[in-house]
Amino acid sequence: MQISSRASKIEPFYVMEVAKAASSLGQEVAQSDSPMVFLNIGEPDFTAPPLVQEAAMRAIRDGRTQYTQATGLLALRERISHWYAERFGVQVPARRIVVTAGASAALHLACMALIEAGDEILMPDPSYPCNRHFVSASEGRAVLLPTTAAQRFQLSADMVRAAWGPRTRGVLLASPSNPTGTSIAPHELRAIHEVVRSNGGITLVDEIYLGLSFEAEFGQTALALDEHIISINSFSKYFNMTGWRLGWMVVPEALVPVLERMAQNLFICPSTIAQHAALACFESESLALYEQRRNEFRARRDYFLPELEAVGLHVPVVPDGAFYAWADCTRACAKLGVKDSWDFAFALMNQAHVAVTPGRDFGTDQTAHFVRFSTASSMEQLQVAASRLRALLL
Repeated sequence: MQISSRASKIEPFYVMEVAKAASSLGQEVAQSDSPMVFLNIGEPDFTAPPLVQEAAMRAIRDGRTQYTQATGLLALRERISHWYAERFGVQVPARRIVVTAGASAALHLACMALIEAGDEILMPDPSYPCNRHFVSASEGRAVLLPTTAAQRFQLSADMVRAAWGPRTRGVLLASPSNPTGTSIAPHELRAIHEVVRSNGGITLVDEIYLGLSFEAEFGQTALALDEHIISINSFSKYFNMTGWRLGWMVVPEALVPVLERMAQNLFICPSTIAQHAALACFESESLALYEQRRNEFRARRDYFLPELEAVGLHVPVVPDGAFYAWADCTRACAKLGVKDSWDFAFALMNQAHVAVTPGRDFGTDQTAHFVRFSTASSMEQLQVAASRLRALLL
């Protein structure tokens, strides 16, 4: 069978390849005295709050399961709009909000609507691999710009200005970022956007971890800059609804009918049950629980980072959001006699029964020296992992 060149450009999602290996070994050791600890997948161990679950069951019971409009329930778009005003002090009209089948669908729609064949999108190295593949699937080209710890592993306005070329269409940023958990300083984001706008480009910002910001300095939405920003968000991370596949995007008003037309053809609509359930995310009881959980994620970060440092896994930039630690494993590789983060991840999996994600997915510059730990697991699981890391690496 002849496979399209478009499909051939999409690399394997190595995060999931490692996850399959970890799951297989995990089944073998599940009943042992050393079951697998999974710190590889970026998924909260919390599930949707009680009010959200109840709303989903109520929607099913009441038969509210048929198609909605392609842009999502108006009531949900209005709730999201109100959340921006309450949480961030930013006025985002509901008419600029498009509800999608997860943030992935939002990124897919944005890239399909805005990228022509051969267009280049500037992105930081390291960055989330699927984001560059959305660009490729739209026949564009992701241009990864190497970043450093001094830059918080984020792009700067000077980098964007220097890299801008005749085929550059814009930038795709993430704040907070996967895999580093670092955000772009507001003044730098403003400067980047000014460079992009001066060149007639587009600024797309993945903000799916924004609700999990821990530092006031970084916890502001890019939408505070102006209405030309395109922001992608999700109910998966802060709202603990990963498998419900529901997200949204905020776009300039003129882009809404374009996205609606495309969504009608590509997705019809987001999950109706998930949308009715998500209305309950914004009840005061649910929001209070989300804030408790955000504090728990911060406590996990504060516990686990010193544990990594103690065993020679240096985290050069303290993550200010999300639930990741981007750790330099150079010393640990030497300790175990392995050559890079890929081999190190499998050594941890097999020798300590701790699953982590090697840097291979996230770029090409220095990523062979880094692994990503997810601190989305419980404190108890993190403590077990820390104990095993000490036993293996000290």
